[in-house]
Amino acid sequence: MNSLGVNWFIEGSIDFEYKKYVLLAYLQDINRHFDKSRLYPNLSDLVFHYNNLLCFKQNKTTLQNSFPQRLTKADIAAVKLTYQKIVEDDSTMREIEQIIAYALHKMDPAIQTGREIYDFVESRLNIDPVGIMPLLPYDGYFSLRNGKETTNHLYEYHFTIFEDKDDKYRGINIQLIDTYEQSLTNTPEAIKLQLIKNNRHLPNPAVYHVHSDIAFPLEQTLLPVAKRCLVKYISDAA
Repeated sequence: MNSLGVNWFIEGSIDFEYKKYVLLAYLQDINRHFDKSRLYPNLSDLVFHYNNLLCFKQNKTTLQNSFPQRLTKADIAAVKLTYQKIVEDDSTMREIEQIIAYALHKMDPAIQTGREIYDFVESRLNIDPVGIMPLLPYDGYFSLRNGKETTNHLYEYHFTIFEDKDDKYRGINIQLIDTYEQSLTNTPEAIKLQLIKNNRHLPNPAVYHVHSDIAFPLEQTLLPVAKRCLVKYISDAA
């Protein structure tokens, strides 16, 4: 993927035409992936840069102390660098503000396209609990079937909980442990029995069968969306 640096809009040559060229090349690459329904890491990267620009725009004054500074001289003997701040409402800052306004305008429709793809993929997903669920289903397994493919990917998952000052969030760690060919006898229910037999550390694991009715790129689209949907499904159920 044609990537942008975290501070691409304020690093190097702060020139609107140049930054415009950099941005459009990045968005062209993003849209090329979206055209093939490849969401990740493209969508999350795009949203990150959009929010980064908004944060800078809305907090320009408070960001002045942490803004990159222009090198004015180098004290080689002491290996020290002295910088001159460039965050002031001068021509440089006006150029930066023009870059930000243009970038936000161009990123917005691309984000909308990505979200529409995400919503469509989510609408084609079904999550079915397999067998009896434990009271706390935060550790377990899920199988993932991509459209009409007979191969199922089997993952072990573990919920993670992290907090910030305002809220608590749930995430999920997964590990691919096997694949199997689904058949009349090799069903998700049969796979659950095998998991219980082979993995004594989870005597009554939560097991889910996640499947889409049409195929999507597995690693770039279906799996990331399935993970998010599973987190929501388990959180709501619990």
